[in-house]
Amino acid sequence: MTIVAVQLDIAWEDKRSNFAKVKQLCAATQISPGSLVCLPEMFATGFSMDAAKIAEPYGGETEVFLSQLASELRCHVLAGAAMRGRDGSARNKALLFHANGKLAGYYAKMRPFTPGGERDHYTAGEKVTTLRIREMTFSPFVCYDVRFPELFRQAAAQSRPELFAVIANFPEKRSHHWVTLLQARAIENQAYVIGVNRVGTDPYYTYGGRSVIVNPLGEIIADAGAREGCISAALDLENLKKYRTGLPFLDDLAL
Repeated sequence: MTIVAVQLDIAWEDKRSNFAKVKQLCAATQISPGSLVCLPEMFATGFSMDAAKIAEPYGGETEVFLSQLASELRCHVLAGAAMRGRDGSARNKALLFHANGKLAGYYAKMRPFTPGGERDHYTAGEKVTTLRIREMTFSPFVCYDVRFPELFRQAAAQSRPELFAVIANFPEKRSHHWVTLLQARAIENQAYVIGVNRVGTDPYYTYGGRSVIVNPLGEIIADAGAREGCISAALDLENLKKYRTGLPFLDDLAL
């Protein structure tokens, strides 16, 4: 399984521009069919608290774009979007589309970023999510979630994902925290971790990128730095299985 992180400078609340940028960056990269392509949190709008303006119902333009992107690339696509549910509440979600363009599942951010006012505009999710792509199990999380290891441990205890995907708008001034936390989540859960961030600025923050792919030993195997672009890595799931068998730390989660 190959995973790809797409790091971009998100245009503020301009969905059409961001759709075009994502297609441009993907077209400039050789992405193998069947890969998992990951976009940042709220990739279509930036980290906007104007939920009344940007949150979409299911079947909205962002979902249509992601479905088409998955079909065109013949890849699975994970991306963040502000979504409005049947109860009328807006949630900050990660959406997974399979390579056939079908919505395969979603996760709602469980820890809204209180210092940025997110809790005042978006309803928190209620449970971790485990999704499957062929032989791989993975759990998606969104930005601020990465500071709460208990969420990742819940997923590890339930289904032992081989991959955790964290999509984010993580500010540059805390880039060291971002990378270190991703490495910690990989080490403690004996799993690959892909962290997908943005670059550029919005009306409130500056973003330094550092989208990374981390192996189960906590080593960074791909780093996007501070530029727009894509990074990728092939996951060695067979070697991961041997590592977990040789050092069965996860077996002790239930003790």
